[in-house]
Amino acid sequence: MSSHFFLLLLVSSSTQNKIMQFLHNLSSPVHQYLLVTGNYWAFTLTDGALRMLVLLHFHELGYSPLQIALLFLFYEFFGVVTNLVGGWLGARIGLNRTMNLGLALQVVALSMLLAPSQYLSVPLVMAAQALSGIAKDLNKMSAKSSIKLLVPDQASGTLYRWVALLTGSKNALKGLGFFLGGALLASLGFQGAIASMALALGIVWILSLKFLKRDLGKAKAKSRFKDIFSKSPAVNILSAARLLLFASRDVWFVIALPIFLASQFGWSHWQVGAFLASWVIGYGIVQTQAPKVTTARSAQAPDGRTALFWAIALTAVPALIAIALHKGADPQLAVLGGLLMFAVLFAVNSSLHSYLIVAYAREDGVSMDVGFYYMANAAGRLLGTLLSGWVFQTQGLVACLLISSAFLLLTALVSLGLPRHKTGAQEVGSLSRS
Repeated sequence: MSSHFFLLLLVSSSTQNKIMQFLHNLSSPVHQYLLVTGNYWAFTLTDGALRMLVLLHFHELGYSPLQIALLFLFYEFFGVVTNLVGGWLGARIGLNRTMNLGLALQVVALSMLLAPSQYLSVPLVMAAQALSGIAKDLNKMSAKSSIKLLVPDQASGTLYRWVALLTGSKNALKGLGFFLGGALLASLGFQGAIASMALALGIVWILSLKFLKRDLGKAKAKSRFKDIFSKSPAVNILSAARLLLFASRDVWFVIALPIFLASQFGWSHWQVGAFLASWVIGYGIVQTQAPKVTTARSAQAPDGRTALFWAIALTAVPALIAIALHKGADPQLAVLGGLLMFAVLFAVNSSLHSYLIVAYAREDGVSMDVGFYYMANAAGRLLGTLLSGWVFQTQGLVACLLISSAFLLLTALVSLGLPRHKTGAQEVGSLSRS
């Protein structure tokens, strides 16, 4: 219903009744998909804004890149824990409850940062980031797992499109959140920005409690805690590839790049936020188009061969940017041009992985396989974030880029073990039920 709420705010009262009638006539799966997506959108907007607010605010206070990275340490660490436990929790109590729990925890995390500036210590910020990390991954795991349950088993094309749309739109809104964070910091200050986001997300949480379907994703069989570790070779290999893929991005994108843009190019908070917002929005748009790009020459759903091809294509990009900087090329041309190439190829890689995990996941207790996979995703982000602050502070952006390329090479090597089609387009569908 949060998606409905935002939609109604944008139209005149004369058309609201028609919109509500249209939404009422939608099939239950589509209706629930819109609810899940709307919740995910609202959460992602505040998550992206919060990251930019914390990064820019504490950089302005004189914190070093490594110190800023440590502020996000618990955010990423608890993301690892949450995905591992959250998948089991979703199978036990239902995905609607884990999604609503994530929304509530984000409101609490934002409220913690409303403390007066003299009490806004590093431990308090790290604790708030820990709650935010738990909230984010509960929300994401719930949203991604829900789609598996809303699409028929044999509709692999529909599943791919729905996953790509959810993932791409989420990243576009996260980019908008970066822009929003920079804009709110400039216009309302740190506490004013935090208060406005907490209020908006609190409204979304109340609507979600009322309208999201009960027991969505609750496993029929009682899920045991020891089952949180996946027994599927395909899920395990894909999870390893995902860890390396996101470490390759965050080792230079999360801490090093924003500070590089501010310190080397002299950009303001507004400019840094706007640029990163535009990058992530464009990245999200490409993700929504990934099904068209990756299936342009084949009617088959993507498989391990597809993932391998796109991982190899991405590997060279950060290395080329590093070489250009080392050779004395114009930094703005090298970094900004390279970022555009990286955005397109990384978006396709990420969208492919997001589809494959949903396809590989078990039907009953889907959240456990998806949670395990996103645990690996969070571990990659944690590794990349720590390396981004430390390597950039000690060695600079070029070293971060070279490490990124090394991680991508490992991603391609791991992807060699992913399943490939043997009997046609439905092979992936059969894997999802194994």
